[in-house]
Amino acid sequence: MDWYPSADEDLLLRTSARFAAGLAAPVAGCRWFRDPQRGDIQGELPQWPPGPVHTPRGTGDRAARRTGRALAFGIPLIANLVANLGGAAGSPFGGVPATGKPEERENEVDDFPVMWAAPGTLARTAPWQLDPDRRPEGYTTDLVLTSRRLLFLGTRTGSIAKADVLAEYPRDAVSGARRMRFSEVEADVRLTFADDSWIRLFTGNPDSAARLTELLAGAADTIGESDLTPGQRDRVTRFLSDLPAGALPPTFRRLPSGIVLAEARVPSKAGEDLHETHGILMGPSGEAAKPQPGDL
Repeated sequence: MDWYPSADEDLLLRTSARFAAGLAAPVAGCRWFRDPQRGDIQGELPQWPPGPVHTPRGTGDRAARRTGRALAFGIPLIANLVANLGGAAGSPFGGVPATGKPEERENEVDDFPVMWAAPGTLARTAPWQLDPDRRPEGYTTDLVLTSRRLLFLGTRTGSIAKADVLAEYPRDAVSGARRMRFSEVEADVRLTFADDSWIRLFTGNPDSAARLTELLAGAADTIGESDLTPGQRDRVTRFLSDLPAGALPPTFRRLPSGIVLAEARVPSKAGEDLHETHGILMGPSGEAAKPQPGDL
């Protein structure tokens, strides 16, 4: 693995992450970096390389963007529908994608800030590599949440070298996360820091978006690998051996009935920065288990 948690912490979630992009026609494919007065701050961010200057789209551009967006989303939509018809474990994207409706017109239709940060706030320390328009070709970024910190990692496609730690924050520096459903495959999350600055990220999978918000709200009963029984650890080893190459380390959740859900994420061929969630349910000895009412 390209990154390991420290001995004094448990891995809770690792997911792909990048700055989100607009979905509504006037801001489709665009992103802005704002201060609370809606001023553009990308030129003020230290050590950030130059990036494109986006402008809201006119009526003529919108029709073209609608056609392009349908083509771009066609493969993920079809792949997910087929997977769900088959009921296969590890179906791409967790559920049938739906863009939903804008929740904040000022931030999702008229404008699309992915950073909202006054001078000196934590959001301004987010790494520039999260921006697909700035990072090198073949470079990907992940968000990692552990029991004591949140990190952003950078890796190069096909490399087995140690991941770059681009930024890290103690858990108490992050005050919460909100899932933003008006987004590509409903996988956007607004991550808010303790100083009320925030960033909006695309997490690659609606399951990841839901999981991140649960974890930061304290609503998920996550456990570490050390909490598993020997039988469960053996079952996880077999589970991982069946996954495609590139699978991320698993995370574990104890459900209300007591059974354990193990999940691992695998990069998807359906699109860049998308991934599929694979999971198994285990009883106390690692045997296959069925969810009980209230578990899922």
